[in-house]
Formats: sequence, C-alpha cells, structure tokens
Amino acid sequence: MNIELFIARKIASGGLSGKKLAGPVIKVATLGIVLGVIVMIISIAVGFGFKGEIREKISGFASHIQIMSYDYNYSPETNPISIDEGLEAQVQSLDGVSYMQRYATKPGIIKANDAIQGVVLKGVDEAYNWEFIQSILVEGRLPVYNDSVRSDEILVSEEIARLLELKIGDKIRMYFIQDKALARRFDIVGIYNSHFPEYDKMFAFVDLKHVQKLNGWEESQITGYEIGVSEFKLMEQLNEEIYYLTSAKVEADGTMLRNRTIKQLQPQIFGWLDILDTNVYVILLLIILVASFNMISGLLILILERTNMIGILKALGSEDWSLRKVFVYLSGFIIGRGMIWGNVIGIFICLLQKYTQFIKLDPANYYLSTVPVHLNLIDLLLLNMGVLVVTMTMMLGPTYLVSRILPVKAIRFN
Repeated sequence: MNIELFIARKIASGGLSGKKLAGPVIKVATLGIVLGVIVMIISIAVGFGFKGEIREKISGFASHIQIMSYDYNYSPETNPISIDEGLEAQVQSLDGVSYMQRYATKPGIIKANDAIQGVVLKGVDEAYNWEFIQSILVEGRLPVYNDSVRSDEILVSEEIARLLELKIGDKIRMYFIQDKALARRFDIVGIYNSHFPEYDKMFAFVDLKHVQKLNGWEESQITGYEIGVSEFKLMEQLNEEIYYLTSAKVEADGTMLRNRTIKQLQPQIFGWLDILDTNVYVILLLIILVASFNMISGLLILILERTNMIGILKALGSEDWSLRKVFVYLSGFIIGRGMIWGNVIGIFICLLQKYTQFIKLDPANYYLSTVPVHLNLIDLLLLNMGVLVVTMTMMLGPTYLVSRILPVKAIRFN
C-alpha cells in the first residue's frame, strides 16, 4: 500500500478529521488552474487562428511564392517573361508544391456612375486556383475563362462595387493610360470581399488574354508565376529550391528570373504577426506563473493546516521525503483535476466559436469579421505538458517546509 498516496487522497476528499480549511483551499486552487488553462487554450487558439487567417488571405491573392522578371520593381506595370513549360514541370515536381499558375497585371481606371476608381487587373487563365476566391465570394459567381475565346467577365471586390455603385450584371468601362489611351468593356459576374482593404481596393480579376493584349504582349508572355505550397513551413525551403531552378534560366533576350515569398512581399504584416506570436507566449508564461503561485499559496495553507498530522507521523518514524510526497501527490490531484476541467471548458468555448462564430470583429480594424480559432492537437499536448511540468516543479519548493517542522512543536500546534 502506498501510504503517502492514501493520505493525499484522504486530504483531497476531506476524509481526515481536523480543521476544515482543506476543502475551500483545494476548490480555490483548482479553480485557479481551471481558469488559467481556459485562458491559455483560448489564447493559443485565437493567436494562431488569427495568424493563419491573415496568412491565408495574403497567400490567397499572391500565393506563397512568385516567379517574375529579375528587374521586377514592385509596380503593376511589369516586364514580361516567357512561358517555360520545362520550368513549370520542374517546379511542379518538387515535393510540397500544390499548384503553379500563370498571371499578368495591368493598372487601369474604372469609370462608372460619374465616379472613377484606380484598380489593377489581374489576368488569369482556366488553370487558376479559385479555391480562396470562392471562399470569399459574396455575390454572383466566378468568371469562366478558356483557351479558345477571350472572355469579358470580370470579378470585382465589394469595396469597389460600393464606391462605384455597381452590382452583378453591370457593364463597366476601363481606361488604360499609355502611349495610346485604350478602353475596354467588362461584365461584372461576381463580387468578393476578403476584408483586407489593401487587396480589396486594388485587384479585379479578368481573362489573361485581355491583359496580354493591353500590354502588347504575345500569347507566350506573362508577368510571372504564382506557386502554392502544401504547408506554410515548407515555403522558405521550396523558395530556395526554386531559386536554383530559376537562376539557371536566361531567355533569348537576356531576361533573367527571380523568385520571392509573400514574406518578402508583405514584410510589415509578417513582422506584426511575429510580434503577435511573442505576445501569446508572454501571456502563457504570465498565466502559468500566476496559477503556480496560486497553487503555492494553497499548498502552504494545507501544510500549515496539517502540522499536527506531520508531527505525529514524524514521531512515528516517517521520513521528511515520505511526508513531502503526500503534498506532492495532493498537488498532482489539484492540478490534474483543474487541467481536465480547464481543457474541457476551453476546448468547448473554442469549438463553439469556430462553428457558430458568435464573437464578431470589426473588419476595418482586424481584417476579419469574426474571432478566428485554430485548435491543434500537438499544441494542446505541448501546452498541457508545459503546465504540468512547470506547476509540479514549483510545488516541490513549498514541501521543504515539512522538513522544518519539529515533531514536539508540531503535535502541540493549534
């Protein structure tokens, strides 16, 4: 029989006679662990969820990696590169590449209802990955493009539609300022809203053939390629592998290629997301410390309450470590019970938000309409292991008080 475990269970259940502080103290300590675990689970779920949603929005418009002309200057007016089916096959054969698509851009001005708005036309073809755009489509349908006929269908953002008072089915005229002013007419078939103003006010999607003709390019010329990766953590590694492929390519006119990631495209936003990660870790550390000190206070009260018991057991020959184990086991009961209930409640709240989205946000300030949550089993396991190890380690300190208690004085203690 494990006598230390037996005594700890009796104290935890209130089965030992004597002072009655143990019950309230254990409840308060357990509640502290429960609240701490709930807040930590919500913090990592919301923090990682927010980061994931912002990354998804950026990669949805620009993909994870782009290949373009080496003299690309971050302007919508770009120098073309030639379509290279050999390069396409090499890139798509890399492990972790989920898709590779062609695109071209052209800045222009939309005029409608006596109002004008500058936009960037993004030309895409029938192989374009519409998965992200489909998820943010609020009205209408996706445009349909094919190899044979140039389509006049255009997809605009809800922000542009609001500014110009446009709706599905409207015909709009666009003007392009260059050596010779050009005008084109498009039919609005869909409206999207990503709640990301930097992109919503900028991009409209059209047939790649339109942009090629407006730029005076041949059918074999494009602005570049967009490449999607299966996992975000593979992006930097794949970018290096693609670099070795593109650096070996020199076109007949001397054009060289370069590639970049969305981190290089939006360094400010990703720097902000890195700071968000730091904030989450600081919150976790502070909550663990608060919960631990709450446990320390409760354990000290329990030790003082059981001073008589400690003295009697010492007089009967119990060793200090044996008595300390009683309170280590007792701490384990409290922490374990608190973690179980904290996980149940915390995960329930996160799942409730994920499937009902009852907590809303202002998209103008947060880029999102609801609080995002992302629950990962590995993150939850690491969090629970961290809480258990830190709190149990900190509980060893107060148990040293047991070794300082003298049997004679402890038996008289009241």
